[in-house]
Amino acid sequence: MIAWGMDAASLAEENAALKALLARSQSDLAEHQAALAASEEARRRLEIIIDDLRREKFGSKSEKLTPDQFNLPLEDVEIAQGVLDAAQEKAAAIIQGKSARADRSRNGNRGQFPAHLPRVERVIEPRSTLCPCGCGPMTMIGEDVSERLDVIPAQFRVLVTRRPKYACRRCSSAVAQAHAPEHIVPGGLPTEALIAQVIVAKFGDHLPFYRQAEIYARQGVVLDRATLGNWAGRACFHLQPIADHMSKRLAFADQVFMDETTAPVLDPGRRRTKKGFFWAIASDDRGHGGTDPPVVLFRYAPGRGGAHAERFLHGYHGRYLQCDGYDGYELLTRICRDEGPWTLVHCWSHLRRRFVKLLRNTKSPIAETAVRHALRHRSRHTWPRAGSAAGDA
Repeated sequence: MIAWGMDAASLAEENAALKALLARSQSDLAEHQAALAASEEARRRLEIIIDDLRREKFGSKSEKLTPDQFNLPLEDVEIAQGVLDAAQEKAAAIIQGKSARADRSRNGNRGQFPAHLPRVERVIEPRSTLCPCGCGPMTMIGEDVSERLDVIPAQFRVLVTRRPKYACRRCSSAVAQAHAPEHIVPGGLPTEALIAQVIVAKFGDHLPFYRQAEIYARQGVVLDRATLGNWAGRACFHLQPIADHMSKRLAFADQVFMDETTAPVLDPGRRRTKKGFFWAIASDDRGHGGTDPPVVLFRYAPGRGGAHAERFLHGYHGRYLQCDGYDGYELLTRICRDEGPWTLVHCWSHLRRRFVKLLRNTKSPIAETAVRHALRHRSRHTWPRAGSAAGDA
């Protein structure tokens, strides 16, 4: 009886040990399964990253629909097509004995030119308005109107300013004359309109000063690049108060946008360019009921580090910063200000890109729904990007 009791106790202990071993085995199995699932997920993500890198390296980019390198051969094709069209029209005119455009449809651009462009009208009357039957003068019953885009080539002119002097013939002691107006270049050649043209051509149309000098030389106006650069520098000095005012307006905006874009910069001595960055800082609340005019300033920095963003935003009182997912902006969430650290607000387009990649790689219906949702809201949550007036930031 005692032996049976001892056997039962030992069996109970062994049973408890087996249950504990089974529980540990099940726990280990669950851990191994979780590790296997994590490994499988990591492998899948690596495959997606590799596919994205391969596509970006060897395939076409999803958001670059019309690459500039494709436009050059297309322009040659379009020129050749224009030559062919002109030859066909001339041949048709010779064969049919009438204008080749008589049976062509009206120009598709008719009536679609901007309203602010001046209109210069000309009326082309027929050689005779007398009825061929001898009934007398005919009456106008209508007219055909067509619009074509014309241009007046850039033309220099000389602005002559005369300031008459007046004196009293009796006493000869008083002389009256208007004060000479102030100019950006005192006693210099250019008017303010010419300097504005030089600046727009340099920074807007990317025409270096030496190319502008060649354009001016074709009209007999000889200006060297150093002179044009001096004019631009003087204009920048006088425009600085406007930039300071815009910076103050931005400094008190509650939310601002920031983005950086690369720009090739000359590297003297190395005979090549290096990579620089233009940082755009903007404020535009018109899409959210705001009435203040939009403001955008561009700052230059040799790098892309978060220290540059902190330096450019020093003294700003805003709370929200809209930006992309670049890690350098995270520094702004840890700086000490009276207003507190910046709160980063990310954009729909950068969020959409992740779901676009996920949809392309996995065909996920959730990703498709997210893409549709982001596209619906994109037009109401876009800001201008550096490098373009409007973009997908």
